[in-house]
Amino acid sequence: MANFTELVNGVRQVFRSGRTVTYEWRRTQLEGMLKLLDENMDKLTDALYKDLHKAKAEAMMMELNMVRNEVINTMNSLTTWMKPEKVKKELINIMDTCYIKSEPYGVVLILGAWNYPIQLSLLPLIGALSAGNCAILKPSEISQNCAQLIEQLIPKYLDNDCVKVVNGGVPETTALLSERFDYIFYTGNNVVAKIVMAAAAKYLTPVTLELGGKSPVYVDRNVNMEVVARRILWGKCSNAGQTCIAPDYVLCSKDVQDQLIEQLKKIIPEFYSENPVESGHYGRIVNERHFQRVKKLMQSGTVAIGGDVKDDERFISPTVLRDVKVTDPAMQDEIFGPVLPIITVGDDNEAIDVINSREKPLALYIFSNNKRVVHNFLNRTSSGGVCVNDTLMHISIPTLPFGGVGHSGVGSYHGKFSFETFSHRRSVMERGLTLDSVNAIRYPPYTEKKLQMVSWLSSQKVKKTGFFSFFPFVIIGTVVAFLFKALGIHGKEVSHTD
Repeated sequence: MANFTELVNGVRQVFRSGRTVTYEWRRTQLEGMLKLLDENMDKLTDALYKDLHKAKAEAMMMELNMVRNEVINTMNSLTTWMKPEKVKKELINIMDTCYIKSEPYGVVLILGAWNYPIQLSLLPLIGALSAGNCAILKPSEISQNCAQLIEQLIPKYLDNDCVKVVNGGVPETTALLSERFDYIFYTGNNVVAKIVMAAAAKYLTPVTLELGGKSPVYVDRNVNMEVVARRILWGKCSNAGQTCIAPDYVLCSKDVQDQLIEQLKKIIPEFYSENPVESGHYGRIVNERHFQRVKKLMQSGTVAIGGDVKDDERFISPTVLRDVKVTDPAMQDEIFGPVLPIITVGDDNEAIDVINSREKPLALYIFSNNKRVVHNFLNRTSSGGVCVNDTLMHISIPTLPFGGVGHSGVGSYHGKFSFETFSHRRSVMERGLTLDSVNAIRYPPYTEKKLQMVSWLSSQKVKKTGFFSFFPFVIIGTVVAFLFKALGIHGKEVSHTD
C-alpha cells in the first residue's frame, strides 16, 4: 500500500504554491477532461459494459454525455463563477468595498461509487478542479474495469501533480480517511457515510454525502397509465435498477395497482423483448453479494410480473410485486435492483403518511394531473428532489442542485452548485485609512450622542408590504408632479424657440 501521508502532503505542497488558483490552470484541466472523454469513448463504454452490462446507448445518455455536458457548461461559465460577488451595503459601510470571493478549499478527497462509475467519479472532480482545488480520486473497486481505466487515463490528461487516482478496496479507503483533507466528497450508502463523517469530524473537515434511500412513487387516478408505466419502468430498470434515484416503490389505490400492472406487462417486452435475459439493453447486478441480496427481496407480497433469475449471469428480470406491506423485506432498505413493490393506499394523504413515517428520500415522484395532489406532496413531505410526471429526469438539469436531505445526503452539486460546493465563500471588506474622523462615533469614550448616531446609522427597519410598500414612491411622485406644475414644465410639448 502506498504511503498516503506522503501522497497527501506532496499534493498539498503543490496547492500551496498557488498553481491551481488561476483561471488558466482551471481551464486547462477542464479542456483535458473534455479531451479524455472525446478520445476514449469506446474504452469507457466497453468498461461500463464489462462491469455492469450497460448498453452503449445507456452509457452515453446517463454517464458520458452527462459528464461531457457538465465539462462544457463549466468551461462556458467559469469566468462568471470566479468573479467576486458584490453584496448590498448599509449606510454605515457606504464607502467600503464589500464582496464575496470564492476560493478553493485545498486538497479534496473524492470517493466515487460503483453504479455509475464514470459519472459519479468525474462529475465531482469537474467541480473540484473548476473551483481550483487539488484532488485525490478513489474510484469504487467494485466496478473494477472502470476504476482501472480511470487510473490509466487521468494522468495522461490532467495535471499529475495536482490530481491523483488511488485504486484499491476497504484498506486503501480506510487509510485515505485517516489523512487530513480540506474537503471530502462521498457517494454511496449510509453505512459507509457514517464512517466518512466520523473520519472528517476528527479534523472538522466539511463533507458532501451523496447517498440514497427508498424513493417513493405516487400514482394518482385519472392519469395516462401507459405513459406512467413507461416512465416508471424506464427509471426503475435503467442500469438494472442500480440507480440511487430509481423509483424504489409505488403507492397507489387498489384499482390503480391493477391498471399499472396491466400496462407494465405490455411495456416490459417492448423495452427488453419477451426474454429480457437476451436483451442487449438490459443490465446485470454488479456482483454476487448484491445479486443474492436483491433475490431475497422478491419474497415480499405477490410476484405480479417477472421474478426470473439466472445465477451464472447475475440476471434478475424486471419484477413487480403487488400487495406489498410496509413490514415486508422489500420495504426495509433501498432495493437497488429491478424489483418494484406496490403498496396500496386510500388516497394521497395516506401515501404522504407512509412517506413521512420513513427516512427522507433522495427523490420523490408524483404522477398526477391534479395540482392539489401535487402541492399536497410538495408542502407536506421532504426529499432531496421532486419530479412530477416523470422519473430521473430532474437530475439532467444543471441549474437544479442534486443532493439529499437527512439520511439521503448532505450537500448538493451539478453545474454551478458543484463549483460552490468545492469553494469557500470568503467575505471581504476593503476600507481606506483616510477620513477616520467618521469612525469617531465607535471609539470610546461612549456618549449618549454617539450611541444615538450609531443607532441611526446601523438600525434596520421592517419593510412594509402591500400598498404601503409603494406609499413613499407615491409621495415622491406627487411632490415631483407638483414641482413640475409650479415651474410650468409640461410633458406634452417642448419649445425650441430662442
